[in-house]
Parts: sequence; C-alpha cells; structure tokens
Amino acid sequence: MIQEQTILKVHDNSGAKQVKCIKVLNGFKSKIAKQGDIIVVSIISLRNKFKHTSKVKKGEIYKALLLKTNSVYTSKTGVKYFFKDNSVCLLNKQGKPLGTRIMGSITKNLKKHKWLKLVSLSSGLI
Repeated sequence: MIQEQTILKVHDNSGAKQVKCIKVLNGFKSKIAKQGDIIVVSIISLRNKFKHTSKVKKGEIYKALLLKTNSVYTSKTGVKYFFKDNSVCLLNKQGKPLGTRIMGSITKNLKKHKWLKLVSLSSGLI
C-alpha cells in the first residue's frame, strides 16, 4: 500500500531510478494506492548511464502506474503474491508508458485494468 512521501523504484527504461509519491489519484475513495492505481510522482534520482540521454530530468513531475507493492496481494483464486519492493512505470501526458521496456514480471490484474500495452512490454505475467 502506497501513500504520500513513499519512495518507489522505477521499473522501466525511461532513465529514472527512484521517485517519490506526491499524490494518490483514487478520487475520494482513500489515501492509499494499490496495484494498478495511478499516482503522481516526482523524480528523485536518475540512472548514471542514462544521465545525458534520459527522457526525464530530476525534479520533474509525472503520473505513474503502480506495478508492484510490498504488501500481500491475494487474488480471487486464493493465490497470494508478495513482492520485495515497491515499483512504478512512468506515464506521459496521454497516459501511455514513457519507457519502451519493463524490467521484471507484472501481475495479471493489470490486464483486467486495461493496461495491455504494459503487459506486452514486460517480460512475463504472474
């Protein structure tokens, strides 16, 4: 579960390494984001090898899709998923992924949330 001021890792090749959550865009539901929710983030640090050719810059604000959370996620079939880090994928103003590749696997519930573009960019589904 993600709330404001949470530090997250970026799992795409946009050039950012770590981001900080500024706002959770759940409407009036709650102040906590779960997998598949969109949040507003600020970039904290960049990857060293992409520093000059990066698509993003330090301090810029983007929307991001929450891919993995540290908390336990239970599917309807009873299977429990647990990731060891919190990670996001950066989105541009049109809502499309900023990077062209996603490192690691993602859960199947993103497929239900109509993020088929991310499913095709990732290495696998859990």
